[in-house]
Amino acid sequence: MSGALSLRLLSRAGCCLCEGLEEKLRALDPAPELKVVDVDQHPALRSRYGLEVPVLLHCPDDGDPRELPRVPPRLQGQLLQSWLHRHCSG
Repeated sequence: MSGALSLRLLSRAGCCLCEGLEEKLRALDPAPELKVVDVDQHPALRSRYGLEVPVLLHCPDDGDPRELPRVPPRLQGQLLQSWLHRHCSG
C-alpha cells in the first residue's frame, strides 16, 4: 500500500452501523482519505446495495474501486488499521 489510503464508504442516513464505521475510520492515525456516499442519493447504488450498507471500497490511484469484505463491527484502532492494510495491499 503506497501513499495515502483512499476509501469510499457507501452509507445511508440514520444507519448506526454506517455512522459507527465512519467514526472509526476517521479516528485512525493516519486517517485514510474517506469519501462517504449516501446510496439513497444514487438510484444505481441503492438498487445494487439496498440494505447491505455499510460497504467499504478501496480506491487505489492506479485502478478501479474494489469492494472490501464486510468490516467486523468490533474492529477499531490498530486492529482496524491492520485489517485495512491486509485487505488493501496487493
